[in-house]
Amino acid sequence: MPKRHEGLFERIASFKALRAAARTAINGKRKKPGAAAFMANLEREILRLERELRDGSYRPGRYVEILVKDPKERLISAAPFRDRVVHHALCAVVCPLFEAGFTDHTFANRTGKGTHKAIRLYERYRDNHSYVLRADIFRYFPAIDHEILKAEFRRKIACERTLWLMDLIVDCSNSQEPVELHFPGDDLFTPYTRRRGLPIGNLTSQFFANLYLNRFDHWVIEKLGAPYVRYVDDFALFHDDPGILATWREKIERCLEGRRLKLHPRKTLILPVAEPSPFLGFELHPGPRRTAKGGRGRRKLLDGNVARFRNRLRGLRDRWRAGTVTQGEVEARVKSWIAHASHADSFRLRQALFEGGWFEVIPGL
Repeated sequence: MPKRHEGLFERIASFKALRAAARTAINGKRKKPGAAAFMANLEREILRLERELRDGSYRPGRYVEILVKDPKERLISAAPFRDRVVHHALCAVVCPLFEAGFTDHTFANRTGKGTHKAIRLYERYRDNHSYVLRADIFRYFPAIDHEILKAEFRRKIACERTLWLMDLIVDCSNSQEPVELHFPGDDLFTPYTRRRGLPIGNLTSQFFANLYLNRFDHWVIEKLGAPYVRYVDDFALFHDDPGILATWREKIERCLEGRRLKLHPRKTLILPVAEPSPFLGFELHPGPRRTAKGGRGRRKLLDGNVARFRNRLRGLRDRWRAGTVTQGEVEARVKSWIAHASHADSFRLRQALFEGGWFEVIPGL
């Protein structure tokens, strides 16, 4: 049994911890009305939060829900700023306790990881194997089971007030897309009586999503012995024998049943690695040439990614001309995309996009 930690709540609910969390949470949110109002009365708001957490009267507020299609339709849920402060304070204390037990093979929402390192590991495995099992979990965030997730909290944490706060954040999740799945041992009504689903957009949801699959990660690596890469609910296993991958798929399906999860039937495939593969916003093409990016072959930005950026760029130009965003804000957003695009073979694309503008690509630079 892993070590269980006591005495955490004082480190979460202190004035000092909440003030530090507010300063972290405000990054990128300074112009949001709720965030600005909170920071304008910072000391009073922090004292109020501290009092509510300590006396147990704290309750999360209502989410602002936004339906986006980028590229698939998703419900994004924005918590009130004061709740984001609590999320940051909580994660600053509890995340390191769990992070120490995470594998090196999962890359989402972790310091020092990220999409580009996940792609490099994918390419390394691809270059040394013949086949890949590409898998996706069906409606992952809406399917996360609250009872199972809370049991994971208790494997590491014994502090009752910290568990109260973590349970409260889970219990106050807003309604997500329905996932009416049955599993062995269920009766007709089980899927409707078990609470499930986490809001996409919370810092806590990102952490909880990694935690929920952590034991699965260890099982794949230690029991199957598979070369393995995971980013949120998108993962890949590699082998030279497609029959072995088919066997692994069956075992994975049974293992995920214990988490009350299912593989996506259309997005879970066994493919030759010689075929181009879409992964985390890139189309990965194998080839004999070793690149400076750490793999062989080349990387292409997905067409949908480029189309969405063109639309965003037009919108930013219109807003800049209308005076609703500054040049600095436009530059920050575009440079972020350029940093992402530069991990692909995108020099000519960036030349075409930015020719004659602020971000014109100069050959040799």
